[in-house]
Amino acid sequence: MPKDVKQDKALLNRRALLQAGAAAALAAPIGVFSAQAFPYRPIAPAIDFSEFPICKTSSDAPPLTGTPRKLSLSWNAGAVCLTPLPVAIDYGFFRKQNLDVELVNYSGSTDQLLEAIATGKTDAGLGMALRWLKPLEQGFDVKIAAGTHGGCLRVLSHVNSGVDKLADLKGKTVAVGDLTSPEKNFFSIQLAKQGIDPNTDVDWRAYPGNLLQLAVQKGEVQAFLASDPIAYLWLKDKDYKEVASNLDGEYRDKTCCIVGLRGSLVRDEPQVARALTQALLDAAMFTSQNPEKAAASFQPYAPKTATPEDLQAMVRYHTHHHHPVGDALKQELKAYADDLKLVSVFKPGIDTTKFAERIYVDVFRDV
Repeated sequence: MPKDVKQDKALLNRRALLQAGAAAALAAPIGVFSAQAFPYRPIAPAIDFSEFPICKTSSDAPPLTGTPRKLSLSWNAGAVCLTPLPVAIDYGFFRKQNLDVELVNYSGSTDQLLEAIATGKTDAGLGMALRWLKPLEQGFDVKIAAGTHGGCLRVLSHVNSGVDKLADLKGKTVAVGDLTSPEKNFFSIQLAKQGIDPNTDVDWRAYPGNLLQLAVQKGEVQAFLASDPIAYLWLKDKDYKEVASNLDGEYRDKTCCIVGLRGSLVRDEPQVARALTQALLDAAMFTSQNPEKAAASFQPYAPKTATPEDLQAMVRYHTHHHHPVGDALKQELKAYADDLKLVSVFKPGIDTTKFAERIYVDVFRDV
């Protein structure tokens, strides 16, 4: 058996989640890591990378040399917007950088995740900017190296709810998975920009897990917030419609998910930090250019009700071609921090320029 295939088999045997549990991982409230062995399935053969344009932010640095560098990377295995991670394994983007990356499914709180990265329990992680920025204010030793994509957050309502646009949420009861969710933060910001006070003009109610669907069916709420794949799959029911998303207006060209690296990794092994970031960005570009292949890579983690066509549609909808680094990333982080001031998540006195400078790193220039 070729050496590369053996190496990829070993990587796949450490994949994070059994298919049967993938949908449940989306709503799991417990603060744990899960590294269950994933049943082996044949992977795509080694590819000629010259066939696919790599990320425009790529550096000229050669891959790491010597024994492949082992790293662990935390993700939510049920989040379809993180499709580039299994893609990076199936299509050898980690291997191209001489990395041996273990994907670890994480379903705990953001504070726990950032602490795990900062203290070396894991080397990196992916998550949503509007969930990470407030905890990062506490000073976790985690550096944001890149954005990964935009899209995946939506406001949905029943077709007969009377909620047809975001402003219609004023005076309504709206269901959310939790009261600090990125969905609530994002759409609260949009309401504030329309002159609606999200803290007093909207009745936000938390319905974790399957209770959300029950609340909608019973008519306890007039709208609800959700992310993909749940939101997309819900919209297949013609009784529901999309009211707004985080690809509306100015946010169409902004990232929503980010890559966080262990601070000590950035300082002590800068080339490893660069290699990991490069692999993720190249996998994201591959995903945007090859939605069918990418969807197939994510299929084992998807809800059983999601068809290959569903996954391809979601991959196309999410902006995997948009993954800012460097100054562009820093400006997007500052803009989000400014937005969070509008809804009192950040205190008015915070210097968002200094905050963005402190939490980001340009691995292609600074390390």
